[in-house]
Amino acid sequence: MPAFEMPLDELVQRRTGTPTPDDLREFWSGTLAEARGAVAEPKAEPVETGLRLVRTWDVTFSGYGGDPIRAWYHLPADASDSAPVVVHYQGYGGGRGLAHQVPWWTMAGYACLEVDTRGQGSGHTAGDTPDPTGSGPAHPGYMTRGILDPQTYYYRRVFTDAVLAVDAVKSLPGADPGRVAVSGGSQGGAMAIAVGSLRDDLAAVLSDVPFLSDFRRAVEMATTKPYTELYQYLSVHRDHVERVFHTLAYFDGAEPGAVLGRADGRDLPAIDGVRGLQRVRRPEGDHRLPVQRPRGRRCVPPARPAALPPGTPRRDVLTAPSSGLPSRQS
Repeated sequence: MPAFEMPLDELVQRRTGTPTPDDLREFWSGTLAEARGAVAEPKAEPVETGLRLVRTWDVTFSGYGGDPIRAWYHLPADASDSAPVVVHYQGYGGGRGLAHQVPWWTMAGYACLEVDTRGQGSGHTAGDTPDPTGSGPAHPGYMTRGILDPQTYYYRRVFTDAVLAVDAVKSLPGADPGRVAVSGGSQGGAMAIAVGSLRDDLAAVLSDVPFLSDFRRAVEMATTKPYTELYQYLSVHRDHVERVFHTLAYFDGAEPGAVLGRADGRDLPAIDGVRGLQRVRRPEGDHRLPVQRPRGRRCVPPARPAALPPGTPRRDVLTAPSSGLPSRQS
């Protein structure tokens, strides 16, 4: 397996050449305003899982277009009335899982909303949320659905669902609406970055090996799925290259002027993870490297205990002052 194409100190200084669309902010502000206009009150039904240390609810909230999005909400049984919350997004192809599959966030004392990804949930964990919106011709997978126009692109719906999940969790039992963080790995990491840029009320963003970043370079370098979905699509539709990359610029997690550009100008505490040796996805070592580090984000080298700052206990990664996410007891 290959190592990084570039050493870590060069990697964190790398800047993408993705152009920022002139109407980017209007695109996302209009998308979210339209979506919030179709929102209904979230529903939360208690679920019996057989677990004594965790309480679980089956949640349905309104996503893009008012479409129902499913999630599991897990709360420690001994939680106070105002527990800090982690909203967790899924990796590519995954879903919210089963009710008794409790995330380690809840075992650490946090409330956690495990959010389904529309149309996915048959790759590694089960999902239960359809995507009722169709698309034109697309390569098998999700990356090229509706890709010829930002208005119809699949990830416009997915990112909107992710933003509205934070709205929904604030009204759930035992959640502290003032202490909400977002997290995820791979696709979920990209969703966390997007939500962190499109909201101004989060405590922290925790993004591990984020996918959906620096698309043009990824298409040039990737050798396996999912980025090769783009390559295969463009190998058939060769006249669509510029239209495709124009659309992707509205969703590129490596571009600070795009989904990383916060309108309020504040720094947002965040931890990003990159991975070292792994099967070939990109020659840099991972197909999901965060090649841009915006202000206020901390790039953590390959996820091992030794990669953390010296002397940092593993259990304190999220409760350290730099994370901005208070512990459950605070």
